[in-house]
Amino acid sequence: AMVHAGLLPCWTVSQAEQLAHEAESALRQDNYQEFFSQMYGNKPNYWQDEWTGYTRLRVIINAMTRMRICTVTGKMNFAFKGDLRSIPPGYVPWFNVPQRASQKKTIICGHWSALGLHITDNLIALDTGCVWGGQLTAIRLEDRKVFQLPCAQ
Repeated sequence: AMVHAGLLPCWTVSQAEQLAHEAESALRQDNYQEFFSQMYGNKPNYWQDEWTGYTRLRVIINAMTRMRICTVTGKMNFAFKGDLRSIPPGYVPWFNVPQRASQKKTIICGHWSALGLHITDNLIALDTGCVWGGQLTAIRLEDRKVFQLPCAQ
């Protein structure tokens, strides 16, 4: 599965796909400008299945486009932008949450340039900071061969 930033620990890949379709549907509505006016914000920073409307959509979009770290219960921290050594106490990378519902699937993501290239059995994090003068990174999925090009400063 591919996502810009991450998946909340309680979401399966199948559930995340359904939730992404909810956000896509909202973006396709005639009142999409109202959706944009309600989308921004850091709260709530956790998931509840029963949420509806803009609250639900904001959490979906924030998790999939902004999340880097969360607590083991899925409370997201949007202020953190550092590397693995500087994660605040009580938080872990979203992909390291024990018993994460999507852990048996390979997730491809980016968004976390301070993390850099990070490949494990079930995670391919490709953001190597091209926008900051780092490298542009791609991977061939069949054999996981990595390709990198330098980016202009």
